[in-house]
Amino acid sequence: ALPCVVGEWSHWSGCAEQCKPNLRLRRRYIQQEPKNGGEPCPALEEKAGCLEYLTHQGQECGHEHVPAFITTSEYGKERKRRAASSSWSSDKEEAGYCVEFKTESLSHYCALENRPYARWMQYLREGHTVCVACQPPAMNTDTHRCSGDGHNADGGKILRWEAVGNSRCQGTWKKIRQLEQCSCPLVHSFIF
Repeated sequence: ALPCVVGEWSHWSGCAEQCKPNLRLRRRYIQQEPKNGGEPCPALEEKAGCLEYLTHQGQECGHEHVPAFITTSEYGKERKRRAASSSWSSDKEEAGYCVEFKTESLSHYCALENRPYARWMQYLREGHTVCVACQPPAMNTDTHRCSGDGHNADGGKILRWEAVGNSRCQGTWKKIRQLEQCSCPLVHSFIF
């Protein structure tokens, strides 16, 4: 018996469209067909999600499709401690900001999370208002904004979020407003 033999994967194709979530793919080809009951051929094509952030003309786009990556606001204390002992604290004291969102949907994986450092995910609920702080360590150095903060989104636009540490805990929300300070209860307070 001779097994199927396939070649190496091609490079990934470009994204099918700019500025919106889409698909890219790669292929490999059969170099030897299986004979006499040999091992069959594996998949010859793979697809993966992609998002291009530049149009063909080189203009930026697509940022509203990036999920906001969130974690518990408790981690913010650890960030402050690290910042105090690092180089970027004193000379660049930037103020952060807070964004309020209303959760629209979330996966059931959030409620199943019981690892001690990830229990905060259990408190996420549909229809609740949550506060997400954008602190300097998470800010883009050019824009001074956090990725996924819904900056240019109006209140009716559905935006996506994902929990850091459990990519299956994810969902959607709508931006309510941006504030200087967060005012949500601790269990509904997160950071980008």
